[in-house]
Amino acid sequence: MEIPVIAIIGLGYVGLPLAVAFGKKYQVTGFDIDSDRIQSLREGLDATLEVSSKEIQASKSLSFSYDPDDLKACNIYIVTVPTPIDEYRRPLLKPLISASEAIGRVLEQGNIVIYESTVYPGATEEVCVPVLEHESHLVFNQDFFVGYSPERINPGDKQHRLENILKITSGSTPDAAETINTLYASIITAGTHKTSCIKVAEAAKVIENTQRDLNIALINELALIFNQLGIDTEEVLKAAGTKWNFLNFKPGLVGGHCIGVDPYYLTHKAQEIGYHPEVILAGRRINDTMGGYVASQVIKMMIRRQIHVKNASILVLGLAFKENCPDVRNTKVVDVIKELEDYGARVDVYDPWVNLEEAEKAYGIQLIESLGSANTYDAIVLAVAHDDFNTLGVNKIRALGKEKHILYDIKYLFPADSVDGRL
Repeated sequence: MEIPVIAIIGLGYVGLPLAVAFGKKYQVTGFDIDSDRIQSLREGLDATLEVSSKEIQASKSLSFSYDPDDLKACNIYIVTVPTPIDEYRRPLLKPLISASEAIGRVLEQGNIVIYESTVYPGATEEVCVPVLEHESHLVFNQDFFVGYSPERINPGDKQHRLENILKITSGSTPDAAETINTLYASIITAGTHKTSCIKVAEAAKVIENTQRDLNIALINELALIFNQLGIDTEEVLKAAGTKWNFLNFKPGLVGGHCIGVDPYYLTHKAQEIGYHPEVILAGRRINDTMGGYVASQVIKMMIRRQIHVKNASILVLGLAFKENCPDVRNTKVVDVIKELEDYGARVDVYDPWVNLEEAEKAYGIQLIESLGSANTYDAIVLAVAHDDFNTLGVNKIRALGKEKHILYDIKYLFPADSVDGRL
């Protein structure tokens, strides 16, 4: 194959680290339709905090653009756009289709298009390829080729980075698969795993998070049972964890761009072929209700302590979907906030990691910029285990509450005897 000239389509949590890594070895154009995002990256600033300014500057052959014409010089296109779900929990493939349309308009003989976005098995060849053919007037597997190499980025994780996470690869022909595998192997120090076909790679990705979702759902259901029995869930898990093969999962809110979304891609495809999944959707139902459950527990504890709920002041600590990360995509903390507001409470939300404009734009939530004075809140919900909150400590957090208040710890950040309730 000719020397790779790479375009990365979508510069979010997945695309930017990939562009930076490839930009150290190849000519790379990082493309995104968000012109503000492009301008920030040109200045070396990454709002996702996944890549430092130093790392961006180290990629000497990397440029950023929002102009589709700048894609014409490329011969390999890698798509890393979001694949969310709609309000009915069905796959929302519009970003994927739009990216394919843009690529199709500049696609030339011999080019390769690689998809990294999470999809259901078959989506690359059934949805994306027809779009590429239509826009380019080229013939699949004759004039151009495709591949699938699922992303495995874990937002906020500074230990498991792109280069040291083993990469699954695949291609639409044996030669394309080998070319794609060699390309990724040139930047992935952990190695690659080449699958026999694209569908296998797609399926492998979608079940990674489905398995994790189900494991957390089991622990969440156990927490619901143990709470009814008056047993501390964390203590039970620690005891069970003394067995060598017990899996270490904790209860909690399951949000983010992957775990709370990917299972619906798989169940959508299963239903399309006439199979009605039960276990996967049961797990999703449990995890999707945990925000409401947390809010109801807080309200019940307030009532038992004779704290008036109507117009009560409640502080929620954390909005991001996970600790030490600004990512608010599909955060289930929002479910807790909305439920508490439905009870008539006034809710303040504080998250030192999350951009204020992003929270407003995504959820209409106006974050408070700093923690207020002592003796302010009737209840405090610790929703995200940011290091900032751990450093602040339980005593200083409690000081924000009124003389009679509730502290509910979703994340097990503090000892059981120092809080009033937890999952």
